[in-house]
Parts: sequence; C-alpha cells; structure tokens
Amino acid sequence: MPKRIIISGGGTGGHIYPAIAIANELKTIDPTTEILFVGAEGKMEMEKVPRAGYRIIGLPVVGIKRKLTLENLAFPFKLGRSFLKAQQVVRDFGPDVAVGVGGYASGPVLLAASLKGIPTLIQEQNSYAGLTNKLLSRGAKTICVAYPGMEAFFSIQKIKLTGNPVRTDIMQAKGKRPEGLAFFKLEPGRKTLLIIGGSQGARTINESIEKDLRLLVDSGHQVVWQTGPLFIERARKAIADAGASRVKAFDFIYEMNLAYAAADVVVSRAGALSVSELCLVEKPAILVPFPAASEDHQTKNAMSLVNRQAALLVNDREAPTDLVPAALRLLADPGEQQTLSQHIRELARPKAAREIAEEVLKLIK
Repeated sequence: MPKRIIISGGGTGGHIYPAIAIANELKTIDPTTEILFVGAEGKMEMEKVPRAGYRIIGLPVVGIKRKLTLENLAFPFKLGRSFLKAQQVVRDFGPDVAVGVGGYASGPVLLAASLKGIPTLIQEQNSYAGLTNKLLSRGAKTICVAYPGMEAFFSIQKIKLTGNPVRTDIMQAKGKRPEGLAFFKLEPGRKTLLIIGGSQGARTINESIEKDLRLLVDSGHQVVWQTGPLFIERARKAIADAGASRVKAFDFIYEMNLAYAAADVVVSRAGALSVSELCLVEKPAILVPFPAASEDHQTKNAMSLVNRQAALLVNDREAPTDLVPAALRLLADPGEQQTLSQHIRELARPKAAREIAEEVLKLIK
C-alpha cells in the first residue's frame, strides 16, 4: 500500500519551493508515494504546485493584517471554515504523515491531522520561528530547522538541524555559466549583477536600482533584474529611457539555476530560501532584509551570514543611497568576492531535502 503524505503551507516562494523539494525527494525515495498539497486560496502555491506536477487543494484561510481592517473581522470565520475543510481533506486523503512548511494553510491542516492521531512534522525555514510554527510545535513529532539555536523556540528533543531544501536544479548550477550567459543573452567578457527581491519582487530594491540605473550603465557591467510583477513595466520604461541594453528585466525568473550561474554578484532580500540558495551556489551577495517581515526575521537570517563574513548587508532604509554603490564596489573587488564566496560555501547544506524526507518517513507507523 503506497505511503500517503500531506504537505501544507505556502504564501511565498520561500515556503513553496522547499515544500516541492521535499515532495520531489519523497518521490525519489519511493515513486509510489502519494502526495497531496494543501494551500491557501488565491496564493501563489495554487499555481506553482500544479506546475511542479502535484495536486493541491485550497483553503479559504487568510492572515491577520497588522492594521485594524474589515478583513480582520472575517479572519475567525475563514479560519473556522478552513479548519472544517482541512478536517474533511485529512479524512478523505487519510495521510500517514502531515508536513507543515509555514504559511497560512499549515495551521488548520496540522491541527486537523494531530486531532486524528496522525504524526506531524514542521519545517521551519527561518532563524526566528514564525507564530504558526511555534503554536503547532507542541503537537509535532519532529521539527526540522535550518539554523542552530532554535531551541529558543522549540523543544530540543524534537529538533533536527537539516538546513533548507532547495530545488535540484539550483544545486546543479555550478559550471553552467556559459549556458546562463547564453540564456539571458549576456556578454562573456562582462561582470554580471543579479538582482532578486523574492518571488513578488522588492519595492525598495527595485526603486534603488531604478534611481541609480545610469551608474550601472556607465560601469560597463550587465544586469539580470527580477522585479516582480508589479514593477516590471516601470523597470522596462526606465531601461528604455536610459538606453540600458545590458540590463535585462524579468517579472519572474523560472530558470534561477542559470541566473545564479551567470552572476558574479547577487543583490537579494534575506528570505530563508534565498539565503539557502546563495549558500549552495556560493555567490558573493549583498543582502537587503525586508524590515516588515514578521519578528524582523530577514534581518536575523542576514546577520547569520554577515557575522561569519559570508555576505554584506545594506539596510532597507539606506538602500536608495547605498545599494548600487555597494554593488559596484563588490563587483570591482575580486578579493572580497572570493572571501564571501568561500565563507558562504561553508554554510551550505546540500542534503537538506533528503534528510527532511527521511525524517518524514520515520514517522510513518
């Protein structure tokens, strides 16, 4: 009889792509394993998960807004409906294990599974645990974490230090620079700056690049710029106005392995997935943490690298004046690039997906 596993959560690429990596590893270990994803209606997992070849069911769950809004009044009703639907999903699918990767949907699903006596596993990507995972940890059998010191949030007996899983193609980026340059129509003789702001883009990073686009053009470097969907038209206009033919803008980059392969330096937010990918591809990076992330966890993620001389930091509020000059300095300093690359390599955990998949399988009765 095939194993049946529910994987729940999402909301951002930082939750979705690790979840898909875990699912892929489970299928690699045993191709007969049946996997069902549960996400939040209207969130990006409802498109990304089917694209990866998996079935997903959406719940009407939403998060609580930081400000007092009418949406918050609907929160308890949507949460109640989501829990009832999660109970139905668990009952119908009959999983052997339920896995939560963070995000709105993981709460109702893991609670419903726990109440039916189904073992649960949590995967916490960040160096500062999210509220949902802290609440769910009480009923979880195993908690897979990406950073040391997580006993501050979870029972030390349940913790497994695995790192964050990333897609297999990211781990195979090394040695593909010629392919990456060709794919993005870049010149082999120029330094390449890769700018990524997470799956939805990053407004501060985008506006900082837009403001100093002329500096980038005059430097002679080339740029691959992932803007997110809301900024792409503005970026294209700025590129056209500046005559910046060596700046290539994309709303979303699916071929991130080739983007990393082509890059000499990366500018990025400090989401958990981005940090894990940078460690694996060994790229010198400037991190610009998103200051409004819950519990400021992106700054904590970034500092875990900065304190080891594995990345540079530019604060969000200073990015408009400091980001592009910092990127140009790093592009012009091969010694600093080598130092950052060497130190970030030491933090990589390439077997994270396999280790988490094995922990999931251990929980099957």
